[in-house]
Amino acid sequence: MGVMAKSNPHYDTFKQILLEYIRGKKYIPLGEKDLFKKLSISPKFQALCRMILDDLVKESILALSQKKFVMHGPPRELMTGTIRVHVKGFGFVQADHPSQYPQDIFIPKHLTESAVDGDRVEVEVNGASTSEKGPEGKVIAVLERGRTHIGATIHHLAPSTGSKPMAYAYSPLLGNSKFIAVTPQKKTKIGDRVIIKVHKWGGDKEEPEGEISHFLGHISDPSCDIQCAIEEFDLRSVFPPEVHEQTADWGREVPKAELKKREDLTTLTTMTIDPETAKDFDDALSLSKDKKGIYHLGVHIADVAYYVPVGTALDLEAIQRGNSTYFPGYCLPMLPHELSDHLCSLQPDVIRLTVSVLADFDKDGTMIGYRIVRSFIKSAKRFSYEEAKQVLDGELQSPHLDALKLMVELCHLFKNKRHERGSIDFALPELVIIVDEKGQPHKTKRVEYDITHQLVEEFMLKANEIVAKHLTDKGKPVVYRVHEAPDKDDFDDFYAMARSMGFTLPNAPSQRDIQALFEKAQKTPYAQQLAIGFIRSMNLAIYSGENIGHYGLALEYYCHFTSPIRRYTDLVIQRLLFDQEGKDLEIDKIAEICSERERISFRAENSVKILKKLRLMDLWMKEEPTEVYDAIITRIKPFGLFFDINHLMLEGFLHISELENDYFVYNESQNALVGRSSGKVHRTGETIKVRPTAIDLVLLESRWELAVPKKQRRRSK
Repeated sequence: MGVMAKSNPHYDTFKQILLEYIRGKKYIPLGEKDLFKKLSISPKFQALCRMILDDLVKESILALSQKKFVMHGPPRELMTGTIRVHVKGFGFVQADHPSQYPQDIFIPKHLTESAVDGDRVEVEVNGASTSEKGPEGKVIAVLERGRTHIGATIHHLAPSTGSKPMAYAYSPLLGNSKFIAVTPQKKTKIGDRVIIKVHKWGGDKEEPEGEISHFLGHISDPSCDIQCAIEEFDLRSVFPPEVHEQTADWGREVPKAELKKREDLTTLTTMTIDPETAKDFDDALSLSKDKKGIYHLGVHIADVAYYVPVGTALDLEAIQRGNSTYFPGYCLPMLPHELSDHLCSLQPDVIRLTVSVLADFDKDGTMIGYRIVRSFIKSAKRFSYEEAKQVLDGELQSPHLDALKLMVELCHLFKNKRHERGSIDFALPELVIIVDEKGQPHKTKRVEYDITHQLVEEFMLKANEIVAKHLTDKGKPVVYRVHEAPDKDDFDDFYAMARSMGFTLPNAPSQRDIQALFEKAQKTPYAQQLAIGFIRSMNLAIYSGENIGHYGLALEYYCHFTSPIRRYTDLVIQRLLFDQEGKDLEIDKIAEICSERERISFRAENSVKILKKLRLMDLWMKEEPTEVYDAIITRIKPFGLFFDINHLMLEGFLHISELENDYFVYNESQNALVGRSSGKVHRTGETIKVRPTAIDLVLLESRWELAVPKKQRRRSK
């Protein structure tokens, strides 16, 4: 029968079609019926294709696995791990055993199956396929669900195919490509924010299904934004009773007996410099300069390790939180307020326990010696950044003016050293969203990264570097803060954007070339946009027990030590300094947990910030529906362009059909969109005028149109 089949004039054609498809990296094992359906093989050729498949199996080119066709070959390379799914649908799997797969496995969107963020999965690794994101694979099975409930917002109501109505909910964790089908309750309406108990997670073509567990509020009510984010991202918001009992045992005073065991640094003039709204102060500074021109810097960090012993209820709760999470107008703390706002807060005029890095530097800013001691201090002054800047500018009088001037002096020496290493200084402003007591945003505040911010950062970076090197030299395990050097491909879009703005770059720019680019950009309107584009192109910094250095800071040794109130890694580093880490310290596990908690906190924070920005834009639209906004094009794609609203730091998108009255074509060599009739060109870096047409608070989306410039009302920032 095989010989007869091979004599068929269509045999070779269909054999090639079948093999090319099954060999393709997008292929998911299929049975005969699904395979024919996928390839749209006509019924009259299906008998021939069955014989071809049979021949390929007999020739050991194909194999049958659970009645599905796969390429014949060595046993499949399988691994298990936890998947992290991006909002765009693709994912990365971190292996259960990093020694087997030290690099995360990239899972394309169409190969994630029904896996969602946090699931433990089995993955088939495609050894022959490596994308720019790393080795590729596909999810074979979901072994364990990371969650049973998920936060969502009712997006629309629709009758099902039968008589039973259905509601469809949007979840930030699943993205807008997958809506969850639920049976609505009597009062269910569009915009309800709910927690859904998931019964079925669905698949590539199946929607997830579940039932409403409880209601959190409505999307029209901004007061529930933070609580919804806490539940949607499964953050811990309530401290267990045993944690409160433990913190109550410490009281409100520093134990006098402990002071005798420590170095008394109360004679130093120490001060804290923090945001105006800060409530916890975990780092203080002191600085003097002797007659020989030697700088004596003290970085004093709240001794949180003293109050949070290993293995206690406080410690177990802190590692589960991993870090504090910061929302507009609200902080979800890692430690209870009794510690974070009081005993561990370096408030002025009170004795506080500290860990001090005392380092000496010569006139060029080169370190000539250091000590790390357990100490106690009495802070002389609590400065806000704004107040410290006013003192330096002569707008306020202060007895600490000379100390602040000296800090600026040493800061510039450190900045010069960092520049020599090739580190890039962005000095990006921060946009603070101001909300009222009901959570409604009413304005924004642009906080410039001035010299007061810079000096604090430089001194903290120096302390972190000293501690990391100190522990490494002692042969201690360290939770390093690492940042991988990016591949060239990661920066292609950034290089294209820089060139389109008129900057020259070699074909393979070095770190020094990038540094020179930013120095030139500082004198242009493109500095902020270039910095944002560069940061978006880089890998994320993470925690690791293995030291691979920090690319962004151009440092060989770096850890987080200076914020133990809000980061668990810093608390661990404090313990390591004084041999209080405990017997069963698992550095790699701690690094993995803290990296993951940081990632989840960032997503939760970002979701609330975007929602608050959209609420503010929605408010402005209602006040002035025709108002026009300045925007700068950040990315050009064949299908449209992305832009940032300058004073709101909000990204928008325009499809090519929404541009000027013309047909726009993508010019790859210029990375531009060119109007076929008018010759109008849109490039990255170009400033455009846009007007919002709709705000979708459920999907966290905004829609825009190009606008004719009009006189704009100035807003309070």
